[in-house]
Amino acid sequence: MELAVSTTINSLALSSMYILMALGFAFLFSIMGVLNFAHGAIYMVAGYICYEFVTGYGINQWLSLILTTIVVGALGLVVEKLAFRPFFGDTDRTIIVCIAIILILETTVNVTVGVYVRSLPSFAPGILGSGFFSISKERLVTLLVGGVLLAATLWFINATKQGQQMQAVAQNLEGAALQGINIGRISALASFIACSLAAVAGCLMGAVFNLSPFMGDQMLVKAVELVVLGGIGSIGGILFAGLILGGLDSFLPLVTSGAVSEAIALGVIIVILLFRPRGFFGQMEMKERT
Repeated sequence: MELAVSTTINSLALSSMYILMALGFAFLFSIMGVLNFAHGAIYMVAGYICYEFVTGYGINQWLSLILTTIVVGALGLVVEKLAFRPFFGDTDRTIIVCIAIILILETTVNVTVGVYVRSLPSFAPGILGSGFFSISKERLVTLLVGGVLLAATLWFINATKQGQQMQAVAQNLEGAALQGINIGRISALASFIACSLAAVAGCLMGAVFNLSPFMGDQMLVKAVELVVLGGIGSIGGILFAGLILGGLDSFLPLVTSGAVSEAIALGVIIVILLFRPRGFFGQMEMKERT
């Protein structure tokens, strides 16, 4: 009973972080046509910025999380303005720009912090237990924060004017522009939201696990897997795929080693895609935006 409850909480917490990352990746692709392979590096940098706020300046962990989200969101605005917008519609050059951003961010962290693994102080230390089970407060808080952010993001997309404009741009770029929607402003907003979500995930996962200069690589792979498995252009698909992938990554290590569990999870994804090439709820093809 205790193992089942604990693993379920871990699965949901992990799923929520995967989904936050994948939503940010999907925003930029759907709206700008940008395959932001630097998304994992931004996630990694957020963890280190939060670590510096907490350990270097002695700021409370939660305030550090908020400050980090703002800083990384602002970084997203700069990246969109200087790196993505000038190459809008040019997939090849955008990918090269993303690789350059990855190298810059990872090298900066290596030079300034070093390659040693760091540990971000816990946001909620301790164990929440009863007579039947015990749950890490850190994992529970990660789940709650991730769930609230996911709900807020979905509400923003579906219930606000800016969110509806983002959907319009994602569905038909030229049609949205003809209706008077400011494409540049919507792109900047999407980049801010994407990087902010990655920042929250980086901070929370940095406390659950450890910080390293290359921690974003694996999370980027998870984000891409979710977007493809859920279906390009489908937010609901990302949520569904996130639950599946988080469950696999939480339950499989209980019965096999970490490396083997990763291979099995990837194998499950490949089998699903063989039967559903566009993912669960695919709406659009991956093609160059013009």
